[in-house]
Amino acid sequence: MRELLSELGAWHAAGTAFALATVVSVRGSAPRAPGAMMAVTADGAVAGSVSGGCVEGAVYEVAGEVLATGSPQLQTYGISDDEAFGVGLTCGGTIEVFVRSFASAADRDRLREVADSIGRGEPVAVATVISGEAEPGACLVVRARTTQGTLGDEGLDSAVTDDARGLLAQGATGALRYGAHGERRMQEVSVFVQTYAPPPRMLVFGAIDHAAATARMGSFLGYRVTVCDARPAFATRDRFPTADEVICAWPHTYLRATDIDERTVICVLTHDPKFDVPLLVAALRTPAAYIGVMGSRRTHLDRAARLREAGVDAAELARLASPVGLDLGARTPEETAVSIAAEIIQHRWGGTGRPLGELTGAIHGRATGSPPGS
Repeated sequence: MRELLSELGAWHAAGTAFALATVVSVRGSAPRAPGAMMAVTADGAVAGSVSGGCVEGAVYEVAGEVLATGSPQLQTYGISDDEAFGVGLTCGGTIEVFVRSFASAADRDRLREVADSIGRGEPVAVATVISGEAEPGACLVVRARTTQGTLGDEGLDSAVTDDARGLLAQGATGALRYGAHGERRMQEVSVFVQTYAPPPRMLVFGAIDHAAATARMGSFLGYRVTVCDARPAFATRDRFPTADEVICAWPHTYLRATDIDERTVICVLTHDPKFDVPLLVAALRTPAAYIGVMGSRRTHLDRAARLREAGVDAAELARLASPVGLDLGARTPEETAVSIAAEIIQHRWGGTGRPLGELTGAIHGRATGSPPGS
């Protein structure tokens, strides 16, 4: 929903009715993950995408039907459909799309409250019944300490609330199944839980030209970017206009004082042992998802020896992506930033880093990792 905030806000202000289509399941190769959304207004305006173009036309027609009838629909599109050559996914996968109407002012107001929470960076989850022995489209909004709405049963609300908060902590989104009263390990009700955790963090240490390019790339990928350097002349807002924060402090001191979680990525570009070693010792004690370190192979060997002297063991050293980045033949700071971003994406999703033309099988969905957030 993040990419639709502007359009949804404008439609809400104008009192415009719309239908919202959400990818709730993906099997095989598909271009968009669960949670991808497309909105269609009553007068035909469109925002967002559920498949990158493969089934948008078909979903557009369903959205019109849902707006006309008020009844939600769960549709499946893919290679196994009779309509595969007409609206199926050309990439060979199968997706399920849930389409519901936001024609009433009350529904739009509730969605606007969710959008406002997302805009403020507050964790929020939206649980929606998509099929089974409960009312399709019934919605429960779950925050850290409160809930709003109901799925129609107190036991179901309680179970979904607990699971939604767990998914929020992981930054994960997906469909869950329950008994009609929230019983675990039963299949009567399918509930799609869309989570909106605050953006994951990217910490860039070392205020050099490569850091500026890496910060821009991090912002592009949806990270909340912090650049940190101990030198006041380098750690300035003018030099890093796209960063969310620019901090002038000793890197290891700042790292120990800030919040790090399993979605955080750390890029160490300082090139100086007096900064690198204490910073990396601190970084390796955090649950950060990725720790990349710039430097030549000789620098890497020297750095590894210094870290071992500082008490870092072999398992901790193995966490370092050093030298940082994938082998793309990068030369410029911008190309190097692409190399670093590529390695972060590979690490997140478990990709091979090899050319797709050398591989067989599914392109999308090959990886085994987890997204950092929706």
